Formats: sequence, structure tokens, C-alpha cells
Amino acid sequence: MESLESELDRARDLDVADLADAIESIGFECTRCGACCTADAGCDSEAEPGAPDDPHTATVFPDEIRRLQASGPGDTEYDFRDVARPMPYGLTDGPDGPEGETFEWALQTDDCGDCTFYEETDGTGACTVHEDRPLICRTYPFSVALGGTTQPMGDAVDEAGMVRAHECEGLGREIDREDAEELAAALKERAVRELEEAIGVREQYQPVETGAGEVVVHDSEGQKRPDGTHRE
Repeated sequence: MESLESELDRARDLDVADLADAIESIGFECTRCGACCTADAGCDSEAEPGAPDDPHTATVFPDEIRRLQASGPGDTEYDFRDVARPMPYGLTDGPDGPEGETFEWALQTDDCGDCTFYEETDGTGACTVHEDRPLICRTYPFSVALGGTTQPMGDAVDEAGMVRAHECEGLGREIDREDAEELAAALKERAVRELEEAIGVREQYQPVETGAGEVVVHDSEGQKRPDGTHRE
């Protein structure tokens, strides 16, 4: 298995033109269906009340959280918890709620399990923070085939070179070269950032003993509480 450093070198060496070629060969156009922004079940009227079993989960970097916080309406900022939550993977359900350690942040979700920044009008979805959306959102439904990088929701259904395409109704549609290159550049940036973050987490990590109902998030900036403040 390649080291994270080796995979980071490979990510930095990715050729944007080659990635764009692969994206063009697969084809993509966003249909604004909202499937990548919403939970599988959501607030289905036939579902049992309460939190969804499988909420929308999208990885967000610490600096992306801060940028989203600053994008609040007017001169206000979003609270940290309005933007992000501890990645649920690795946490357990204790008597006082989730507890344990996790190693990423995820975008916050609403009561239906949908991304908190998603809105829908007459069946057409929109992102309310589109200009500041994280790289995982900018590059969906694509990922690169490198160890240590995040695979977005949905199974990989197509592959061209280093590019994998994941389940999305927009696949197979024509994409112009300029859009393919923009998407490819973001895809490379995301791969680099994910590996840099993984290396940073590894270097910062120190085991902790969590108490009942306590959650600790390890990111590249250290140990944090669910509200984003550093844990002493």
C-alpha cells in the first residue's frame, strides 16, 4: 500500500488536461435533481418520525467551514454548528448521545437529513452557498483513484483513466471543454487537499479518552469539540 506522502505526490502530478479528457469521455451535466444534497429517505411522510437513518454526509475541511461561516446573510456569520457537524463514522450511540472519536467534519444537515444549505423549489434544487460550496460538492459526481482520498456518496459506475464517476442522473450528458477543465482543476485540488488533510490529522493525532456523551474530532488543526473549539 502506498504511503500518504506518495499518494500526495501522485495527486500533485495529476494532469488537469488528462482529467478533463476523462470527464469529457464520461460526460456530465448537473440536472439540479438534489440527490447529492439530500438524504436517501429524508422526510418521507411514510417514514417513522425522528432523525433519518442515513443523513446526507459530505466531508468539509476546517478552512471551508470558516469560509461558509463568513457567508452568512448580511453582515452576520453562521455559527459553527450551523455549518458543520462531527463526521458520524466512528462514533457510537451512548446513553447521553453520540460519543467517541472521529477524524473529519461533515456538512450540517436539517431535520430531514438533507444538507442544511439545500433548498428546493418546484422540484428544482439549489445550493444557498453555491459560490462557497466545498470541494466535495464542486466535484461531485467524480473522484480520483488514489489511496487516502474521499469517495463521494454513491457507487462508482464508470471510470476513465484516474477519474471515477459515481451514481448521478447527470452522467452521460455532453459537457463543454471549459466546464470539464474547471471541474478537473477542482478535482485535482480536492485530491491534494484531502491527502494534505489526512497527513495533517496523522501528525496531530493523540489518543484521548472520551467521557459519556463526549465527542472529539481530530482534524489537521488538532483536537476539537463539536462546536469547533480546540480541546485542551
